[in-house]
Amino acid sequence: MEPEFGGGEVERGPGGVLAPVREEADPRVGVVMITHNRRDEALRSVGRLLALPERPRVVVVDNGSSDGTAAAIAAAYPAAELISSPTNLGAVGRNLGVELLDTPYVAFCDDDTWWDPGCLTRAADQLDRHPDVAVLTARILVEPGGREDPIVPELRDSPVPGRPGLPGPALGSFLAGASVLRREAFLAVGGFSPKLWLGGEEELLAVDLATAGWELCYVESLTVHHEASRLRDPTRRRRDGLRNTLWFVWLRRPVRPALRRTAHLVRTVPRDRTSALAFGDAVRGAGWVLAHRRRVPPRVEARLASLDRSQRESTARRYIG
Repeated sequence: MEPEFGGGEVERGPGGVLAPVREEADPRVGVVMITHNRRDEALRSVGRLLALPERPRVVVVDNGSSDGTAAAIAAAYPAAELISSPTNLGAVGRNLGVELLDTPYVAFCDDDTWWDPGCLTRAADQLDRHPDVAVLTARILVEPGGREDPIVPELRDSPVPGRPGLPGPALGSFLAGASVLRREAFLAVGGFSPKLWLGGEEELLAVDLATAGWELCYVESLTVHHEASRLRDPTRRRRDGLRNTLWFVWLRRPVRPALRRTAHLVRTVPRDRTSALAFGDAVRGAGWVLAHRRRVPPRVEARLASLDRSQRESTARRYIG
């Protein structure tokens, strides 16, 4: 059975993906997707992005894949704009995609996620209405099955204080694979840090946005689907994620909250080689941390402090793998 698009004509796009016929694309939102050695997943996600009714510009950043991902995308989806990096840049690949686009808003997407039809336009409408908002994070449905990701209730019930009238609960951070960002804000704070590479890299960018006066929100009416790829290295992700969490609190939190968070991690992470390596990585980077430390202003620290309890009790943010 072919998918329905609510009436009207459809056309068969690159790779045989059905897309609704529209006279004009929505010029406000582009999409940036990063990928590494996940050819089949990347092809599936690119096809779904190009089939969206908004007809967004889709920029794919191939992070040094050795499985033919870049060539396969170029052949199957010539409408996608491809950046081929000779090395794996991690999250910094998104920076390249944002720089290539000229749309006011950019939706991020991983190679195992995709946006629901109509969500990019809804996000653009909200960002148009709220010029002080830099990030909108979507509800995440885990596929197959369409159940909510365990992180969604934490986003929905976020304790972070925000101004009245925001389009959803204020957030202290965001999920890059499920968010739409204001391009000018992203570029103004420098995008993702090359030092953090990948794994919890959003926290540093989020607090730098908040420090610059921007709001971040969760919006229930936006939906991203996530079918987790089996081609992943959970041990490497845990090591880098734990290191990045430590670096983040040392870079931006006041001394006492930073020490409390560090002590909590020491007590609660698995006592294994991966955790030991992560702490060693963090300590070896202490010189870089000291050179780049900028304590957040009190109003931003209040936002971070409001999350301390939920982060300690979270079942969706554990350093396992």
